[in-house]
This record gives sequence, structure tokens and C-alpha cells, in this order.
Amino acid sequence: MINPKLVDHIFSSASIQRWNDYPRMVDLVELDKQAHKFIIAFFIAKLEDDINYTHLIEAAIFEFFRRVVVTDIRPDVFRKALQKKGDEINSWVLNNLKSSMIDIDNGNFFQKFKDYLEDESIYKKERFILKAASYLSTKWEFGIVYQTSAFLSDIDEVKKEVEAEIEDYYELIGVRKIALNKKLAKIVDLSGRLRFQKRWAQTPRIPETSVLGHMLTVAIFGYFYSLKINACDKRLQNNFFVSLFHDLPEALTRDIISPVKYSVDQLADIIAQFEVSQIDDKIMPYIPEGLKKEFSYILGLDENNYKDEFENKIKIDGKITVVEDMQRYNLDRYDPIDGKALKQCDKLSAFIEASLSISHGIKSKELLNGKKQIMESLKTIQGVDFKQIAKIIDEEFCTTGVTQTRMGF
Repeated sequence: MINPKLVDHIFSSASIQRWNDYPRMVDLVELDKQAHKFIIAFFIAKLEDDINYTHLIEAAIFEFFRRVVVTDIRPDVFRKALQKKGDEINSWVLNNLKSSMIDIDNGNFFQKFKDYLEDESIYKKERFILKAASYLSTKWEFGIVYQTSAFLSDIDEVKKEVEAEIEDYYELIGVRKIALNKKLAKIVDLSGRLRFQKRWAQTPRIPETSVLGHMLTVAIFGYFYSLKINACDKRLQNNFFVSLFHDLPEALTRDIISPVKYSVDQLADIIAQFEVSQIDDKIMPYIPEGLKKEFSYILGLDENNYKDEFENKIKIDGKITVVEDMQRYNLDRYDPIDGKALKQCDKLSAFIEASLSISHGIKSKELLNGKKQIMESLKTIQGVDFKQIAKIIDEEFCTTGVTQTRMGF
């Protein structure tokens, strides 16, 4: 499904500092920026016609991996370099990532990645949406940077450049709505705030990861799981977006660690009920009307307003049904979600967060116990052995170490 080298590339983005030549109130890292971009792209795409969401997901993942490799290049310089030396840069990226990608999906994933970098005519509208989303997430970040950089002589010039770029994307309805601070802008703001909520908040870690960044890592794992089981398009898309939004309510409830959530009788149920009420009051009113039913399904709500994003679900005649054997329903018309597998992806991400920190030499009782408990809870779903994946990744990190922290703009 995935290998340690690719996992290392994904999580190295949590150490890549953005705007590092400007004073910042908080760390702004590439993983969080990319996660915010993915979320914004989803909403922009849903207000457009003729979007291939599998292509949107793949293009976003391809851009993410390319950005991780070339992160030392400032975005403005990178864009100019691509115009003049695009073939050479893309060839260098491919050479850097080939060994970590070539075994994924029998080589098909790397081939699609190569085709995407070498042929700008494919996924054309999806690329444009991602550029718009990338701009909007950067603009949101700049709002933070500007607060602490007002004394710098060039900051107002940078502000003008950032604000002027929005005109390039006005043809997209979602961009116009966000720019005019309409309802959709509230969701962009709400999701962006998840970068301030740190995972494993009770213990030091390297690298630190936020709830926002964690959502993206789970989504990427959900995508690779979907490839492994040969999921239909709708199933792959659902698995990705359910993972991407699975902790969105925590922007309203805060991240509550599992030992606390499940050690007190009925506390988990109380939290779930509160999440549902917060979704109804502070999320759904800002979702475009035509998207509310679909987004409710993505968030894990059923017709009775019961929330569980980690159940295997399908739709039959529009009715949500919980099932066990997902392969029987591997067709777009069933709108399938592999909830149980996505829970394993969620746990795998948490396991890697702990393992990475320990491999850096930052250990604590909470990390060691958490890592052990997560390992014991990992299972095999649809032939994918998540426990074995975790063991292989952990052994690799322990024996070879991990990527050094990299700095970027």
C-alpha cells in the first residue's frame, strides 16, 4: 500500500517552515498549507461543472510530492524556474521520488505522476482549481504573517502582490464567494484554524503535527488504500474526502486524545452528540445548499443525525446503510465509504507520529504507551495488513533514521 520512503516524504512536510524569512506568531509548515489547500479545492470544485474528482485528488497529491522535493525554492522563483527549466526540474523530481513510488499500484501511480509532470494539458481544469486553492491558502497564511511584519519596509508591497493575484481566479464561483467573505469563507477560516491545534498536545514531539496536517496524512493513506483494493472512482473519492474532513468538528470541540475520550464511561458518546450539535449550528449553515446532503454524508452523519465516519457505509435508493463486505458494493452507484479501513489509516497516521518522534530521540511515557496501544489495535482490512505496514515503517525509522528538517518559503 505504501512504503517507509514515501511516508518519510509525506511527514517531512511537517518540518518544512513557510515564510521563514518573516517573523511569525506561530509555525507555518508545508503540511498544514497543503491540507488547507486540499480542503479549499474541494469546495471550489463542488461549485463548478465537469470536474473529475479522482483527477483532482491525484493532481493535488502529485503537486504535494513535487513541492516537498523542491521546497527550498521560493514559490515565486519556482514558478519562473518552471517556465524556463520545467523539464529539468520535473526530471529531477521524478528521479528523487521514483524509488519510493515505483512499487505503488504496480508502477501505475508513478507513471501517472510522470505523465502529470510532463504533460500540462492533462487534468487542466483540476490544475486551475488547485492553483486557486493554493493561492487562497497562501493568502490566509499571509494574514498571520502580516500581523507581525508591519514594521518591514517591503511588507505592503508583498501585500499588494498577494491581493492582486486573486483576479487570476475570479472565473471560479467559489473563489468569488470566498473573496467576498460569503458563507464559504467561514469554512475556509474554520478549517485553517485547525493548524493551531497540535496533536499529542500533552507531550513534546518532533516534528509537531497539527490536526489539520493529520487530516491530510490520513486522506493520503486512504487514497493509497483505495488503490490497493482497486476501489471504484466514487469509493476512492469518498475515502479521500471522508478522511480529509474527519476531524473538522474538532475546530469547534478541540482535539481530545483517545485515552481521555474512552476512559470515562459515556464520555465519547457525549462528545459525539456535542459534535453533531456543533456541526448543525456552526458548519452546515455555511455549506452551499446543493452540497449539504453530500457533505453531511462525508462528515459521517446518517438520516438520524448519528455521527460515525468510521463505519462501512453505502447508499441504496438514497438510504444510508451500514455493511460489512465492502467489495460486494464496489460500484459508483452505491456511493461506498470504507469507514473501518479509514479508522486504520487514522491509527496508522497516529502511530507514525509517535514513531517519528521517538526515532528523533524525543521520547515520553505517553508516546511509548500510545505507540504500543496503537500497534495492538491495528488490523487487516480487505487484505491490507495495517499492523505489518506499521512494523515495516517503524523498523525503517529505527534503523535508518528520518529526513533532516528542511526549511522553505
